[in-house]
Amino acid sequence: MNVNEFQEWVKAYYEKRGWSELDIFIRIGFLAEETGEVARAIRALEIGRDRPDEAEGTVDQQRQELTEELGDVLGNIIVIANKYDISLEEIFHSQREKLNKRYAENVE
Repeated sequence: MNVNEFQEWVKAYYEKRGWSELDIFIRIGFLAEETGEVARAIRALEIGRDRPDEAEGTVDQQRQELTEELGDVLGNIIVIANKYDISLEEIFHSQREKLNKRYAENVE
């Protein structure tokens, strides 16, 4: 699945469940929450868990958790991009152009 197909799939999936209809400020809150969960997953991978009510898990389990949390962040970003009719490809190109200009590099 390419990036455009994934963006369309997320759009249809979220719309089917009514999740795309949420106020944008609620969506931003979800994005912040999911970003915190990414931080928590990275912490588990890098320094482990120290709470007695949390299982340590294997590195593969921790990596899978990080993968899932990154997916949740991406899903929220896609919903926000879709609200403003911005494609992920447009975001990718804009980001590359911005960084190339900022750091005067011609990285292809």
